[in-house]
Amino acid sequence: MLARIKPSRLAGTVPAIASKSMAHRLVICAALCAGPTLVRCNTTCDDIEATVSCLEALGARIIRSHDGFSVTPIPGSSASDNVLMPRRNATLDCRESGSTLRFMLPVAGALGAEAEFVGSHRLAERPIGPLYDELFVGGCNLSPQGRFPLTCAGKLRAGRFQLPGNVSSQFISGLLLAAPLLGRPSEIVVSGRIESKPYIDLTINAMRIFGVEVGCERFAARGGNPERTVYTVTGDPYTSPGEVTVEGDWSNAAFWLCAAAMGDDTIQVTGLDPNSPQGDRAVLGSLLRFGAHARRGSSAAAVQPGKLRAYGFSAANTPDLVPILACVAAVAEGTTHITDCGRLRMKESDRLVTTSEALNALGAKVRIDEDSLIITGTQRLTGGRVYAHNDHRIAMMAAIAATRCEGPVEIVGAECVAKSYPQFFDDYRALGGSVVLEDTELNA
Repeated sequence: MLARIKPSRLAGTVPAIASKSMAHRLVICAALCAGPTLVRCNTTCDDIEATVSCLEALGARIIRSHDGFSVTPIPGSSASDNVLMPRRNATLDCRESGSTLRFMLPVAGALGAEAEFVGSHRLAERPIGPLYDELFVGGCNLSPQGRFPLTCAGKLRAGRFQLPGNVSSQFISGLLLAAPLLGRPSEIVVSGRIESKPYIDLTINAMRIFGVEVGCERFAARGGNPERTVYTVTGDPYTSPGEVTVEGDWSNAAFWLCAAAMGDDTIQVTGLDPNSPQGDRAVLGSLLRFGAHARRGSSAAAVQPGKLRAYGFSAANTPDLVPILACVAAVAEGTTHITDCGRLRMKESDRLVTTSEALNALGAKVRIDEDSLIITGTQRLTGGRVYAHNDHRIAMMAAIAATRCEGPVEIVGAECVAKSYPQFFDDYRALGGSVVLEDTELNA
């Protein structure tokens, strides 16, 4: 699909979509506990649907409605114990969702499900090495990594798991989600500084909603040994709260809030929790540092434009904000340095490359310096053609950049927004944007 965008001002109010990150976690917990759960979720997307379909393949019954998901869990040997009986020899299609693969692989291992994992596009290439090693040592029999199908047989044992902190936080979250199924206490020992820690906090919060407490103890570096964080899970089973609501998504709300900072008018996003454990709520602090004006209430956030000036920041805890904050930096006075971006190379695309390529194609001045982005601001962008590279955040970033372009913007492969935000272009129009979508296959 080709998106043709005519530069225009965005203004108004838009509701936040459901947090993809929280939806994954809550639906998984709901499928692993005794008793049904209504997971209220006002929107869905390709990644959430991938997790739902994997849970269905293992035997959960999940009914979709306008309200969200009615989840009847994977059957157990009785309602009172912690033994679930998943469907054997299931095929779990993770589509393009890294979260789904990294969460469901340890869950399948903990269930002893003897499952086969498949996926599409770059998913097989995205690293799972440290998680793969811990599952293997813990009792799972796995086929060679790096290609699909990836088979998982055997059963994961309770015990101590060890992971470095500078790899995907999803490895840690996956083991945490699996731990209550193991019947005995388990520890996950993470060495070094943890990157993207807010996502682990999201996992712990979801587990707490379903009655599982996770202990956390930190140990300072000593005697040449790095700092350590030890997460402890007792092995108590998940219990259903009956009903739970997926909170609004700060990661995708960030696109509208950044559009306001770059524009001429206020944009408000409703349905956001200002006290959310989502790390990407830090977008408001970043925009304040850039010079925009921001305010937040009990369930909404709003941004007004201001004089934008460059500032430097680390992306260690908020990698998903890098594309859209790089877009803000592209029109801010001065030079912005975004550091600790190495993990962006392992996303749907190499986002260091695709962020810089897309913005430069629109007239920005962006360069890569090892694992950093260096962006020299310019008053206006020119417009041009951008290739999304099957990456939803690159496509959405380019659409927001179009609001500061002198000429039209074309986004090739714009359909990839469905991965996290299928109605993105509808909301773009609702805020005053001018976009025409063309099916390039029909025109070929």
